[in-house]
Amino acid sequence: CSNTSLSSRIPSSVCPAARSYSLLESPGTAACAAGTASGPGGGTGSSAPLGGLRTLMVQQTSLDRPRETWSKKMDFLLSVIGYAVDLGNVWRFPYICYQNGGGAFLLPYLLMAVFGGVPLFYMELALGQFHRSGCISIWKHICPIFKGIGFAICIIALYVAFYYNTIMAWALYYLLSSFRPTLPWSTCTNPWNTANCNRYMSSDHNVSWSNTSTSPAEEFYTRQVLQVHLSPGLHELGSISWQLALCLLFIFTIVYFSIWKGVKTSGKVVWVTATFPYLVLLILLIRGATLPGAWRGVVFYLKPDWEKLLSTTVWIDAAAQIFFSLGPGFGVLLAFASYNPFHNNCYKDALVTSSVNCLTSFLSGFVIFTVLGYMAEMRQQNVDAVAKDAGPSLLFIIYAEAIANMPAATFFAIIFFLMIIMLGLDSTFAGLEGVITAMLDEFPHLLVKRREWFVFGLVCVCYLGALSTLTYGGAYVVKLFEEYATGPAVITVVLLEVIAVSWFYGTNRFCNDVQVMLGFYPGCFWRVCWVAICPCFLLFIIISFLAFPPEVRLFEYQYPPWTTVLGYCIGVSSFICVPAYMVYYLLNAKGTFKQRLLKSITPVPSGDSHRDFIVTNAV
Repeated sequence: CSNTSLSSRIPSSVCPAARSYSLLESPGTAACAAGTASGPGGGTGSSAPLGGLRTLMVQQTSLDRPRETWSKKMDFLLSVIGYAVDLGNVWRFPYICYQNGGGAFLLPYLLMAVFGGVPLFYMELALGQFHRSGCISIWKHICPIFKGIGFAICIIALYVAFYYNTIMAWALYYLLSSFRPTLPWSTCTNPWNTANCNRYMSSDHNVSWSNTSTSPAEEFYTRQVLQVHLSPGLHELGSISWQLALCLLFIFTIVYFSIWKGVKTSGKVVWVTATFPYLVLLILLIRGATLPGAWRGVVFYLKPDWEKLLSTTVWIDAAAQIFFSLGPGFGVLLAFASYNPFHNNCYKDALVTSSVNCLTSFLSGFVIFTVLGYMAEMRQQNVDAVAKDAGPSLLFIIYAEAIANMPAATFFAIIFFLMIIMLGLDSTFAGLEGVITAMLDEFPHLLVKRREWFVFGLVCVCYLGALSTLTYGGAYVVKLFEEYATGPAVITVVLLEVIAVSWFYGTNRFCNDVQVMLGFYPGCFWRVCWVAICPCFLLFIIISFLAFPPEVRLFEYQYPPWTTVLGYCIGVSSFICVPAYMVYYLLNAKGTFKQRLLKSITPVPSGDSHRDFIVTNAV
């Protein structure tokens, strides 16, 4: 056997003894012929007779670094569940449920999940697992002209990181304030309290609650944590709160050291961050069920109002809730699935994780409304008067006040705010991992060996981008980002994604990919959903948003008209990547316009990268 210069290019794991191998090269493969057939004299290698039988083992290899994979299947499942189950499950679903007919809302919610949310969830997992690419580079295998979708997703993920982590910083502030015998939001004797503060504990039977009363929990949240009373509005945000800046720095430090090495480390962290919230929810559910008046909250939560199903608002809210709860379109499901083994059953994973997500939302409603019933009993008010707050206020004011009234308040406060932080952390891990995977797959030679530095730079950008949310008027910025920066843009992006996969790439081709990967062909239900129902589902949400733009309001601050224009500009700034890349691609492609157009919608084959060994005999 001859020793060729190619031996230096073949990894030692493929040819451990390159000098005793005959090295043959063909496109994409390296062949190692074992020259160990013994001749009559017992020699080896070149002393073997020409007619000797030799074994030729061909192993397909790549000179690139092998793709990282999950250490265990449960790492992947917990990461997806941790991403899908976030703060919105705890505060948004219960509020939307009671507002839209209680138990009757579950009907449109389940219909939207079955025909819209779960098919999109399944499609993204299958795409990521088959093509093993992030949300940018995957488009060359689907429809190259739509590559701008990947860049738009990355910008949207950055916008989310700018405001979402600030809510965790608030929770961390609460957590640190909980390590004392008397919780600071349970008394009216603090420097930040006003004359309207009304300490309404369960033992204070002589105190009456009026419309002008403010609870100590509300004043702690608005005047001590957020300090919104020091900012007149978005036009004058004020200074940065150094306490919140330190809290957010700590949050991002945890995020960095959880994701800097890839899914090998983040897959271990989610064993805590994805499971601990369920333990806390169970403890709080048991505690809430034993409180006086809890039944009033449960009845209010589940009592069906069937007439509300005739309102389009209910169906719009159901569609939006299931979409943002499952979270397709943020590049996360593509990224996570790309680290799976090729033949992993992502169909079963999609059904399991989406079911867990929906059940968690339903369970959270009991956790919240048993406590709201207790608050209504204490204040001698109706439950709807107590539950007027939505969003973060539901957690940081109403629930925090209820905890302050419980025995062992310090313990319950600590575990509750720890749960809030962990619910947010694994969603942040996932969102940033989507961006990191996309950029590393798109620029592998530049970034793969510098992952730690790239992640550090990304986290720094997110922290700097979040500084505006740490000002005295930062809560107004958080609300603006939440309403405009992500919602309409990401729904439009997912609509284009479904159209590109179902209509341009082709449902039949996509289903063939699934069959190669999983061993079975997707049924008629899934094909109809991908081709027709999902695009209509997404179009329905977009049109409703444009027809009924949200009235943005926070506390007593009514957002002026110019903020609506600013919000739409932020939303369009990410989506503009899609048409911009289409123009760029067509201008830079070669050939006539027809040839360029044809090339722009012709996918590049992924290649047969899933065959491991070919063993044959050669003379």
